[in-house]
Amino acid sequence: MARRLLTTWGITCWLVAGGYGAATEASAAGGGGCQLAGTATFAPNGPGTANTFGYSFTGHLANCQSNQAGAPTSGDIAAGQAVTESVPLTITNPDGTTTTQQGTARYQEPKSTGTGSIPGASCAAGATSGTAVTTWSDGGVDVIDYTTQSAAAGVALQGTVVPSVTLALVPGSASIAGAAAPASYVLRTTSTVFAVGDGAVGVLAFEVTDPTQCNTASGVSAAGIDGFVGVGTEN
Repeated sequence: MARRLLTTWGITCWLVAGGYGAATEASAAGGGGCQLAGTATFAPNGPGTANTFGYSFTGHLANCQSNQAGAPTSGDIAAGQAVTESVPLTITNPDGTTTTQQGTARYQEPKSTGTGSIPGASCAAGATSGTAVTTWSDGGVDVIDYTTQSAAAGVALQGTVVPSVTLALVPGSASIAGAAAPASYVLRTTSTVFAVGDGAVGVLAFEVTDPTQCNTASGVSAAGIDGFVGVGTEN
């Protein structure tokens, strides 16, 4: 049975002109989408005169609509964040034996990266890639690998829902003092609405607060991102 679905998730960053037509066309075909409002932060430098940069972002997805019954109407999306997860912690006892107790630790999502020497008034030209995590209002999670392309202040993205992403332990973050937490954590796609292999599109606006940073080596420190995003497939 054919399944056609295009609904939402947000992903941030820049990149390519011409994406608006593709995104709105996909929305019409699949029947849904979300509005994204978010913020990107950059480290060790942002887009400017340097050839490479790194970034993380957070955003909220609102007014989501879908042709899939029961699809969530809102959610949050992020990349490059440190998140707290429930994991088994190993405790070393005074006699040298070990015991295991459930606790929490923090794990780092991979930072996204970009390339392109892009001075100017908007800093928005070049290409980026990364992995974003969408947490829906119904508790489902989608892990999305994406790439972006931009020109001027317009950003277009393409992505794919993937099975999982591996996060690295933040040292010293175990909830039990002295306990050892697993060195990594596998965050998996659990959404029952959006399947692994579904595609994603987005058309976003990149909003630089201080355009003068675009002409420096350190580049932009933060930027707002707003626009339309959608995800889905046709089988």
